Amino acid sequence: MALIAYDSADAAAFEANRHLRDDDLATWRAAIGRYLRPQPGMRLLDLGCGTGSWARAFRDWWPGADVVAVEPAAAMRERAVFRPVLAGSAEDIPLASGSVDAVWLSTVVHHIADLGAAAREIRRVLRPGAPVLIRSAFAGRHGAISLFRWFPEAVAVLDRYPSIAGVEAAFAGAGFATAGCEPVPQVSAPSLAEAVAGLRRAAHTPLQLISDDAYAAGLARMRAAALTERGPVVDALDLLVLR
Repeated sequence: MALIAYDSADAAAFEANRHLRDDDLATWRAAIGRYLRPQPGMRLLDLGCGTGSWARAFRDWWPGADVVAVEPAAAMRERAVFRPVLAGSAEDIPLASGSVDAVWLSTVVHHIADLGAAAREIRRVLRPGAPVLIRSAFAGRHGAISLFRWFPEAVAVLDRYPSIAGVEAAFAGAGFATAGCEPVPQVSAPSLAEAVAGLRRAAHTPLQLISDDAYAAGLARMRAAALTERGPVVDALDLLVLR
């Protein structure tokens, strides 16, 4: 079960607040390219695709690839910027065995109730030797994510997420080994002022799960800092790659 139940308001906030700009995807494209060599006809699964921004990016980057998007939440599928999006989950992928050349999971592993079952299902649909690329914030690794500077109470929520070691252990049970793990920086907003103006609480699981008072206090800290801080907001999430 997801940490939150995605409804239409959550999906709208996610679409508005969680899509990186094309120019800001460059570091992720480079990082993915260190583990994946796209070929014409390659089939890439965006699993738990949300509103589809990564699936859209992959289609734009690699026109010869077959990008398949799967998402369990109907509200997310309805607002997706990529079509089609199949109904399904990490534990129940609606694809044939051995039909996929890579699986991408972006900020989704903390919503998977049974990581072991998901790992076995991902193993089923992957071709031998194909990678699983997991983009996520992981428990204990909040230092490079700016939201936790303003909302320190949300660190306790992050610590409910799987750790890197926990994900590795769950996938090891399905025969996967770690091929790489690295933090990847991204420009999350052109400035802190724009980050404040565009912030949608419903788009961020850790912010949804703190108290209203803690959220209000964090928002006040952000607004005060935005009066003097200049430059882009740069965050880093981890890319964990398993084969």
